[in-house]
Amino acid sequence: MQVYSDWRAVPAEARGACIALGNFDGVHRGHRHLISSGHAARPDLPLAVLTFEPHPRELFRPDDPPFHLTLPAARARLLAENRVSLLYQLDFDAAFSGMAADDFIDQVLASSLGARHLICGPDYAFGRRRGGTAALLSRRAEELGIGVTIVAPLEDASGPISSSRIRRSLQDGYPERASELLGRPWLIEGEVANGDKRGRTIGFPTANIALGRHLEPARGVYAVVVELPDGSTFGGAANIGRRPTVSTGPESRLEVHLFDFTGDLYGMVLRVSLHAFLRAERKFSGLEELRAQIDLDCLEARRILDVLPCRSA
Repeated sequence: MQVYSDWRAVPAEARGACIALGNFDGVHRGHRHLISSGHAARPDLPLAVLTFEPHPRELFRPDDPPFHLTLPAARARLLAENRVSLLYQLDFDAAFSGMAADDFIDQVLASSLGARHLICGPDYAFGRRRGGTAALLSRRAEELGIGVTIVAPLEDASGPISSSRIRRSLQDGYPERASELLGRPWLIEGEVANGDKRGRTIGFPTANIALGRHLEPARGVYAVVVELPDGSTFGGAANIGRRPTVSTGPESRLEVHLFDFTGDLYGMVLRVSLHAFLRAERKFSGLEELRAQIDLDCLEARRILDVLPCRSA
């Protein structure tokens, strides 16, 4: 898949695609439904996705907590796995945010990208102050000779499948619900950093990964599956939070103990998928009580992971 960030510098060979429009955070089942609809509408055209980096919410509300389900590299990988061959991940800054909806259609979609067909949901909004609507896009695209398909949201018994529903499920401590909406377990991908090595002193060495721009799910302990860069996977138990027993710092992080693993993980990029929430984070009286609880957590995590139909991250 080819990735382009500057809409003014897209080469001729990357023009003329069927373009799906949206943020695609999570690349969940609803997003994949939209992408599949694009392929079905114009199977003769290259399939593209147009999104923005950073997410507009990060520009307009920089003090909000991180909310991403997928960071750009993971999103690109998931899109490529769904037959997307072109990703227009356009730089989003203050100047671009001020572009009028009509100018976005004329200058970006029609002139620079040479769009042949457009795919979006009925609630798609774009342009300055989100002034552009799916109805405007349909009308203007028809004038320009560009095809448009407005795709109804994919729904389940609780309503449309959306990134916001997935975020709520994770923040409420229900990774299984998030997995159902995503069509796969939700994962945090990051590089293992040096920690305080306190886990080694109580018999549970951990890999420490900063949450960074990822959404912080419910704080507590999870049964997880960890994928290493070589593709091998290990079950584990992970804590997400501030470690109140041993730390007073304000920063939450992911600490994962891999079952039956020996070796050095420092500097590796791991994919840690959340499969079940075991318990909420709490403060213990000391390291001995903490050690005893971790023993129980690991036993419960092993029990859950042993019956999973698939242990892939």
